[in-house]
Amino acid sequence: MDRPRTVGELRAAGYRVQPVKEEMRRNLIAKMRAGDPVFPGIIGYDESVIPQIQNAILAKHDMLLLGLRGQAKTRMLRMLVHLLDDAVPIIAGSEVSDNPFAPISKTVCDRLATEGDRCPIEWIGRDQRYHEKLATPDVTIADLIGEVDLVKHAEGRYLSSELTMHFGLIPRTNRGIFCINELPDLSPKIQVGLFNVLEERDVQIRGYPVRLNLDLCMVFSANPEDYTNRGRIVTPLKDRIGSVIRTHYPLSREVGIRITDDNAWVARDGGTTVHVPHFMKEILEETARLARRSTHVNQLSGVSVRMSIANCENMVSNAERRAITAGESQVVPRISDLAYIAASARGKIELTMSEDDGHEDKVIVRLLGEAVKNIFDQHLDVGQFRGVVEYFENGRSLEVADQMPSADYNERLAGVPGFKKQLQQAADKLAPELLDSPARDAVIASVAEFVLEGLHVHNKLNKAEKAGKTAYRK
Repeated sequence: MDRPRTVGELRAAGYRVQPVKEEMRRNLIAKMRAGDPVFPGIIGYDESVIPQIQNAILAKHDMLLLGLRGQAKTRMLRMLVHLLDDAVPIIAGSEVSDNPFAPISKTVCDRLATEGDRCPIEWIGRDQRYHEKLATPDVTIADLIGEVDLVKHAEGRYLSSELTMHFGLIPRTNRGIFCINELPDLSPKIQVGLFNVLEERDVQIRGYPVRLNLDLCMVFSANPEDYTNRGRIVTPLKDRIGSVIRTHYPLSREVGIRITDDNAWVARDGGTTVHVPHFMKEILEETARLARRSTHVNQLSGVSVRMSIANCENMVSNAERRAITAGESQVVPRISDLAYIAASARGKIELTMSEDDGHEDKVIVRLLGEAVKNIFDQHLDVGQFRGVVEYFENGRSLEVADQMPSADYNERLAGVPGFKKQLQQAADKLAPELLDSPARDAVIASVAEFVLEGLHVHNKLNKAEKAGKTAYRK
């Protein structure tokens, strides 16, 4: 599309510059009326967080998303850019995206006084109008607001002149959205420096009489103030933020599974088809949910949804590794594959002060066992496998391994009287969609391990693990 290229052409076209918050409000209303999602891919917030964000935008508020790690705060803030217009005009070469009809920088004002309607303009896209800064203790006012540029001073400009100023990130985001992530990590004196930006919409640099009337939307993310040894958001700054919105973890197991399905890389491209039955997804999500209630885990730190996503990918990888080794084209994750998720769960949970660092893996194993027990009780009954328990009570054992091919696995199961028929019935309930597929043998093996592990966590069987092999016995 041919767009105006000078201030005069823009004026002749009747173009009207809207404040950025009015622009966001207009585009939000258009999306809502059209039924378009405002935050595509964000699951579980439709009735809680998203309405609050919509209200804040409709009210033209700055906003703070407050919540624990892994609650999609930054992801949603970055999506706000889609509420900006495709492109807006600025004076060509402007450092602070000057409005062609109401410039704020002296450089552009001087140019317009000289060139008038002949002054060239350029169009910037929405991605160029969003800037983000991760708050760290070493962030300075110069980074955010600006500083005197001594090089410009050495070139002959007076220190009192605005022409000696080097603008920081906030002025350079004029007519856009500026995001500060992890706001409590910003030192209190820097937070104080944001007061004028939020309330009066202007900045002052080095005490010089330079005032820039900015047009921007300020958004922030933060963990709760009482999180371990992090800093705090100074109260006057929070008072100036229009809306403070609490985020949360998935409110149900099914919502958590949908988030994992949407984000985990499961469809592998190495010639192996991986089928993940729903009960295995339930175990992974239940592990994360139990961690969020565990007294061994620091709840002020939180347990990110990234743990469930990473654990799912790690579980699938071990199943894929088995398929590659065994030459199988169809594979289904098993309980034994969960032994490897410690690598992806480490660092995703923070233990309480009463726990030693070496206990992290023990906590993960304990949570997994409890998760298996909960999911087993939801779908199956220990009593229906009485015959299997009696088989082991006669002194017999059954050894399985995470790298054992499905065909070998099923041969061993045939030695347990009546077990194959019971597994067929259990698979009909747990993964009926896979029984008529090429993955039938693999899903029977997966269900068998689930049953054996369920009997173990109910203290009906003992198990001994060594080098990827597991022996179940009474």
